[in-house]
Amino acid sequence: MTSSRHRWVVVVVFFLFMLLHQSDKFLIGPLTTPIMETFQISESQMGAVSTGALLVGAILYPVWGYLYDRYARVKLLALASLIWGLTTSLNASAPNYLTFLATRASTGIDDSSYPGLHSIIADYFGPQVRGKIYGLLQLTGPLGYLIGMVLALVLGGIIGWRNVYYITGGLGVLLAAVIFVSVREPQRGRSEPELAQLAEIGVYKFDMDTAKGLFRKPTLLLLFVQGFFGVFPWQVIVYWIFRYLETERGYTSDEILLTMSTVILILSAGYFIGGAAGDAAFRRTPRGRMVVSSIAVLLGAIFFFFALNTPVENRLMFFVFLSATAIFMPFSAPNVISSVYDITLPEVRSTALAIQLFIENAGAAAAPLLAGIIAEHYDLKTAFLVICVSTWLLCTIFYSVGAYLVPRDITILRAQMRERAEQEQAGQP
Repeated sequence: MTSSRHRWVVVVVFFLFMLLHQSDKFLIGPLTTPIMETFQISESQMGAVSTGALLVGAILYPVWGYLYDRYARVKLLALASLIWGLTTSLNASAPNYLTFLATRASTGIDDSSYPGLHSIIADYFGPQVRGKIYGLLQLTGPLGYLIGMVLALVLGGIIGWRNVYYITGGLGVLLAAVIFVSVREPQRGRSEPELAQLAEIGVYKFDMDTAKGLFRKPTLLLLFVQGFFGVFPWQVIVYWIFRYLETERGYTSDEILLTMSTVILILSAGYFIGGAAGDAAFRRTPRGRMVVSSIAVLLGAIFFFFALNTPVENRLMFFVFLSATAIFMPFSAPNVISSVYDITLPEVRSTALAIQLFIENAGAAAAPLLAGIIAEHYDLKTAFLVICVSTWLLCTIFYSVGAYLVPRDITILRAQMRERAEQEQAGQP
């Protein structure tokens, strides 16, 4: 099998891993009621179940990032898939609430394992096309949500929530073996333009001084700050949009399901379109990804504002504006990952992305609560306007400043890559 063919095998395997992993992760929502009935627990106790997994996942992002940059990433990713399978199966067999709470928290261990996967992709695909690949892989989030919902609604009532989790846990174990056997560990930096044509390149692994240098990159620091605020709209919409449709716009359950299923499919397309647009713009100018992200979040804010202010009785226009919001919402996601890798050395890319995701998860924790407080005093429409629209406008500024800063950081990385290429050609270590 040629290297070119193998990298697409890697994409397929990683897509399946992320799709099924996301499906498993999102099962907890539609299975909430039967789980609460099994253990006779309250809403607050059930809330603690999800919070525990989120906290474990957030805390372990830096740990996974370091491990991926220090050791073989493919083996670690296979281990993460195995942990997913085993912890999910343990969670399904929990005899009481406290055991369920503890085992559910343990499922967060593998939730922070994606930085290594993205780092592997960066070593199979060059900077000019990474956005499309990341956009394709991030389709697994919304598609996984839909699959998880279908699995829960179709199988949950027939075989019970425990057996649904046994199925997804078994898939995690199976995929661990598939990853271990079918994916080859690429050399770090192999796809960089300066190193791609060399027959042999050196082995580059995590270095603390290089990792500390991440915090001296202006563009990266800006992306970290943007990441904290940028997830606010996502979390608020995910947690509250169903209730908003039901209580403030008068949608029935069937209407909500039809509307949101369609919107989620439209949102899915936005990941790939956004990544492709970022790649195309990046080929024209190093500012391209930031420019695309800036325009996208601004358009998202505008369309969401119009959607919220559409009269309740005009459901068609509301759906049009909500769909337009959905297509632009994910544009920046693949471009942020690609931008992180556009300015960081290969041996610290997992660490850099892990820090980015850790900060994003830290920001995510406060958003639903803040929206709930605003909704109690006013309404959910006001909460959406205050949090989502204002945050997207703020992110427009962040990305615009990033477009100004990023060429310098890209130039520095390209110079470092050329220096390495010259050392390799000269036979130096």
